[in-house]
Amino acid sequence: MAKELTPIEKRAESVTKWIGSTQSITVHTILFTTAFLLVIFSVVSFDRMLLALTTVVSLEAIYLAIFIQMTINRQAEVIAEVESDIDDIQEDLDEIGGEMDEIIEDLDEWEEDDEIDDKRKMEQKQTLQNIYDTIQKLSGDIENLKK
Repeated sequence: MAKELTPIEKRAESVTKWIGSTQSITVHTILFTTAFLLVIFSVVSFDRMLLALTTVVSLEAIYLAIFIQMTINRQAEVIAEVESDIDDIQEDLDEIGGEMDEIIEDLDEWEEDDEIDDKRKMEQKQTLQNIYDTIQKLSGDIENLKK
């Protein structure tokens, strides 16, 4: 079973999901556009805006790399658990396959036993018929001797 995520892991998952969304592209585009508009309208000097923007983008990249790696590590754990479950299922299937082979062998033996029983019954029936025929013949011979 999957373990409960820590608050940091939950945050890393949500940040990773958000970064891959259209909202993230929109927000970043607005922020970059605003930064350059501040320079155009002389609210901030170009050097200062570039320094702040570079610092913010660098920090964002560092944290995103960490969050993405945390998410990848978490997914690797989940994949390992799934692979373990698949291995267990494969072992169970192999065991069931072996048991099925044993059942098939037993059924084959029972079929052979049934064939042997049928053959034995036919032989017994033939023997009884031979005995009956012999008795009939002997009865006829006895009748002939009586005459």
